[in-house]
Amino acid sequence: MVLGTYKEALSARSTDKRIQKVAQDGGIASALLIYAIEEGIIEGAVVAGDPGDDWKPVPQIATTADEVLAAAGTKYSMSPNVFGIKEAARQAGLEKIGTVVTPCQMQGIRKAQAYPFATRFIADKIKLLIGIFCMENFPMASLDTFVEAKMNSSLSDIDKMDIGKGKFWIHENGEEQGIGLKETHGYEQAACNICQDYVCEYADVSTGSVGSPDGWSTVLTRTDDGSSIFSAAVSAGLIETKPMDEVKPGLPLLEKLAKGKKNNAKKEIERRTKLGLPTVTYY
Repeated sequence: MVLGTYKEALSARSTDKRIQKVAQDGGIASALLIYAIEEGIIEGAVVAGDPGDDWKPVPQIATTADEVLAAAGTKYSMSPNVFGIKEAARQAGLEKIGTVVTPCQMQGIRKAQAYPFATRFIADKIKLLIGIFCMENFPMASLDTFVEAKMNSSLSDIDKMDIGKGKFWIHENGEEQGIGLKETHGYEQAACNICQDYVCEYADVSTGSVGSPDGWSTVLTRTDDGSSIFSAAVSAGLIETKPMDEVKPGLPLLEKLAKGKKNNAKKEIERRTKLGLPTVTYY
């Protein structure tokens, strides 16, 4: 299956006005983390914290709703949240941990859970894994370069970044501007071009904007735990949902992008293999 195994596909958004104000799209990751913390499902979450003016994300441990909200919104450079899980378990002493990660990071976490020889007393403390849809990610130097060279701006002046409708967007002083994603190609991390997972197939719950209307997120519940937590948050009135077949553009667009990433990655892997280059991602 091009979208991986999942139990249910829905379009959803948080009903919390605080989350709607600061989160990306429907705010599902923030809503689920806050619900899980307040219900005692997890004691805290490793999140990509407020990067400051330079937009360099830093993993932080959030144990309250306010701390989750402070970290809301997508950062388009890699935050080493996997390393933050170790800190949450060993330095902070958390016994039940959640996190939000990209597909490549998710694969590393699942491998650690399957073979916990080097992650003893850590892997079994992970109770909620939220994955975000991800086509590519940018090194900080590349992000800074194309924002300045192609958009005539500076990271220090930007209030928010977003990817949608085929463009990379920046929000600055209440105004927004975007450039076609084709113009950002070549700036992404090299490993992104051989990654075949767009929809974070190994998450408990995967979420992203593609397929849903503005202000909403597409959600794929994948595991029993993920489905249970998501359903409980919906029942509690913290998340509202719509069937995917009632929204536009719906799952066909998500499937198209996921298939495209797989196919492009396979071609790049073949090319690199012929050249004797590495074809395995490490994060």
